Amino acid sequence: MTENTASVLSLAPAADARQRKPDWLRVRAPTSPVFAETRALMRRLNLNTVCEEAACPNIGECWSQKHATVMILGDTCTRACAFCNVKTGMPGPVDMLEPMHVAEAAGALGLEHIVITSVDRDDLPDGGAGQFVRVIEALRQHAPKTTIEILTPDFRNKAKKAVEMIVAAGPDVYNHNLETVPRLYPTIRPGARYYHSLRLLDQVKSLNDQVFTKSGVMVGLGETAQELHQVWDDMRSAGVDFLTVGQYLQPTPRHAKVMEFVPPATFAAYAAVARSKGFLQVAASPLTRSSYHAGADFAEMQAKRRTKVAAATGAGA
Repeated sequence: MTENTASVLSLAPAADARQRKPDWLRVRAPTSPVFAETRALMRRLNLNTVCEEAACPNIGECWSQKHATVMILGDTCTRACAFCNVKTGMPGPVDMLEPMHVAEAAGALGLEHIVITSVDRDDLPDGGAGQFVRVIEALRQHAPKTTIEILTPDFRNKAKKAVEMIVAAGPDVYNHNLETVPRLYPTIRPGARYYHSLRLLDQVKSLNDQVFTKSGVMVGLGETAQELHQVWDDMRSAGVDFLTVGQYLQPTPRHAKVMEFVPPATFAAYAAVARSKGFLQVAASPLTRSSYHAGADFAEMQAKRRTKVAAATGAGA
């Protein structure tokens, strides 16, 4: 699909969220015994998952492979983003046993790679950064072979100190999603600021350029191809290594409407454009989410970096 065609389609009338989704967005209901085991483990350890709270369409596949994305700091967010299914309100106190429970879950699931995210906690002085640090430390101590990917909120008004704390704890991947194009922030992500999030990603690289940085966007919200391309340029200027692009799905009638179901061919074209901009890793498909196939993508990204460093060293010899 050409860039102009993609732009026209992205401004098409809103798709009814209740209408039948295209075949490429249909997934099987979870039935695996391993799925039930994973859910039981999360319940026993009193852990929340973004898989459930955000109604991820990939939960059946991921949990059947014992891959669960833990959502720390409770199940209640202080923000009310128009795309997100996580409930909004006043969160409860921070669970100080949570870091150990996360480490226990990683061991029980046999995870080689774990993704940790959280709700926004604007009510906390550090925005919840300290809990991310405690979780990373618990994992390093009790699951030392597990690589760690974190997906943090923006820590708005707390970013510098919060990000410094987390980067010093040594995650392998630091993910913070831009979610959409700047024009749509007032309606889709009203509590956030686009350039603040860009600065956060740039700060991570400035603090430790060996930490992989990752960010993602949703499509189907009314953005144009040109706007997406500019976002990806902005990400590369901030040193982002890994881009994810997935289809937005309206979780309930009160959330933002789907403006377009983007076909797989357009995702393939987006991926080609993104790779040409220099991202080390790109994942783009209708069902792509931040943590979908994160372990395999991380291993591939590590291999690409090693190859790149070896080539540069050889060239300089």
